[in-house]
Formats: sequence, structure tokens, C-alpha cells
Amino acid sequence: MAASEDIKVKELDKRASGQAFEVILASPAPDANFPLSPPKAKDVSLEEIQRKLDAAEERRKNHEAEVLKHLAEKREHEKEVLQKAMEENNNFSKMAEEKLNQKMEANKENRTALMAAMNEKFKEKVG
Repeated sequence: MAASEDIKVKELDKRASGQAFEVILASPAPDANFPLSPPKAKDVSLEEIQRKLDAAEERRKNHEAEVLKHLAEKREHEKEVLQKAMEENNNFSKMAEEKLNQKMEANKENRTALMAAMNEKFKEKVG
């Protein structure tokens, strides 16, 4: 905790909303343990720099391989989904065509039966 002689409080003025103060801190003592400059970096050898660069390059290559792998998997999935959608569409078209053919055949049979019945009635009336 700082000693009271290290801090000076100066009242500026009184206002309707309150008071204003200026707090002045004394400069640190010359024997204080504050570093004036950043600690010196240790000497890094050329081999150490090259090793770090190689490790960074390896990480970059691994990351790139992972991204490419994920993209390939995504493309494969998209192909599978598209293929499945095309198959379902073809199946739906075949089913719709078969139903339509069945309805047309049933209509033809009904029409033929109706025409035969009408011909019978006509023959009975005429005959």
C-alpha cells in the first residue's frame, strides 16, 4: 500500500452536482523494481529459426490436406445426394407413367363396355 506522502489530493471546486478532486501520484522511487526496458530476447540460432519454419510449414500442409479432405468428402456427399434425387425422380416418373397407363386402359375398357351396352340397347329398340 502506498504511503500517504506519495498521494496528493487537490480540491478543484465545489459544484451543485458534487465536488471535483485531482489526485496526484508521486513518481516511483529510483530503487523501485520496475523494468525500464523489455527483457532481452535470448539469442535464437539459425537452426532454431529453420526448425520453427519447417514446423509451421508442416502444420500448414496438414491443415491444407484436412481442408482438401473435407472438400472431397463434401463433393462426394453432394454427388450421392444428387444421384439419389435423380433415382427418386426417375422412379416417380415411372410410377406416374404406369398409373396413367392403367387409368387410360381402364377408361378404354369402360368406354368399350359402355359402347357395347349402348349398342345392345339400340339393337333391342330397333329389333
